[in-house]
Amino acid sequence: MDKVMRMSSEKGVVIFSKSSCCLSYAVQVLFQDLGVSPKIHEIDKDPECREIEKALMRLGCSKPVPAVFIGGKLVGSTNEVMSMHLSSSLVPLVKPYLC
Repeated sequence: MDKVMRMSSEKGVVIFSKSSCCLSYAVQVLFQDLGVSPKIHEIDKDPECREIEKALMRLGCSKPVPAVFIGGKLVGSTNEVMSMHLSSSLVPLVKPYLC
């Protein structure tokens, strides 16, 4: 879990993803459209993929990817991010991290 916490704080917006996950891609595009350049960790390319998935689940992710962290804090997965975006509460969170 230490590795996940360290990785989640590398940048203002961090997304744990898998290269083959279409929901991860959709979340990445949303942040890019908002003017944010998130740090993307494609965990399927990490030799510790299983441990990272387990750590993300222990932190409260319903599914391991996509897992979005803003300011080092877990925001959630696709549902949570899209709900925040639709309720206009996502932009104020990412405002400090706009490119």
